[in-house]
Amino acid sequence: MKKTFFTVGPSELFPNVSSYIREALENNICSINHRGREFAQIVEHTVSSLKKLLNVPEDFYVFFISSATEAMERIIENCVEKRSFHFVNGAFSGKFFSIAQQLKKAPEKTEAPFGYGFDLSKIQIPQNSELLCFTQNETSAGTAIDMEDIYRIKRANSEKFIAMDIVSSAPYIDVDYSLVDCSFLSVQKGFGLPAGLGALIVNDKMVKKSLLLNDKGLNIGSYHSFPSLLSSINKGQTPETPNALTVHLLGRVCDDMISIGLEKIRNDTEQKAKLFYDFFDSHSELKPLVQNNDWRSKTTLVIKTPNGSKQIIDKLLENGFAVSSGYGEFKDIHIRIANFPAHKVEDVERMLRML
Repeated sequence: MKKTFFTVGPSELFPNVSSYIREALENNICSINHRGREFAQIVEHTVSSLKKLLNVPEDFYVFFISSATEAMERIIENCVEKRSFHFVNGAFSGKFFSIAQQLKKAPEKTEAPFGYGFDLSKIQIPQNSELLCFTQNETSAGTAIDMEDIYRIKRANSEKFIAMDIVSSAPYIDVDYSLVDCSFLSVQKGFGLPAGLGALIVNDKMVKKSLLLNDKGLNIGSYHSFPSLLSSINKGQTPETPNALTVHLLGRVCDDMISIGLEKIRNDTEQKAKLFYDFFDSHSELKPLVQNNDWRSKTTLVIKTPNGSKQIIDKLLENGFAVSSGYGEFKDIHIRIANFPAHKVEDVERMLRML
């Protein structure tokens, strides 16, 4: 039986990806010289398409790295001399904070309970913070931070950098890059691609901060420091031998999404999210973890399963639907359901009918 993957990452492949992989193999994309002109053209096309899709300004850079987790490390290394400030309400925002600790910085945090958002108006941000770190959509808990709240924080702290994890909300989320200095994503969620590629989107100010820290004698990393990544991307390259296939596929998927239109993708995402939440809000047993509508993610839902998650996951699999278990300690009492552009309204309706 063919399965539809509502897992939160890796997830369902975006339509046409299978044919794009076959086409890439026929055209020897996996074997081309990563220092040659052919690969440079692929990089240039993918950067251009991604920036067009996400409305990224021309004065921002796109760096290709291995994953979003790597992005957290690169951002802290290159943009924090001493102190970052983290908004933590789940496992991935917590990981961003712990990476800063492991890199021997002095990070601080504000923390919300699992399944809750923040009252940002009550949070005091330390004056000496250099970087404010947001996980816009917390995949472990099914929570999201309203972009207008992040913008208000930036306006009130214009001298501080804003770094934002959009791993499980891109391309749905609409980012105003005049108020966000950096964002990062992985391709195995909203872009519906095989895992193994991350994209780090940074402005020139952050690159200059990296150079300043380097001049002070601080460690900013080696082959994936911002200056190294910038030097390579300006030549249509990456510092190391890259994941050429997925860079190529990302460009093709971005083209498809541009053709579909982000307005339609966003409207479809919201329609599917409403179907999910209306169903689970009225269900006798299975309930959304996040009760406050203002904090609910549109793209990754966490559902409480009072009688255990395994029987539900197994039953769904028997009927052709794969969902994720809860994260970490919640593995056996939650299920997590993705709502990405690759998921069709009719597939959502079929799964809910079965449930």
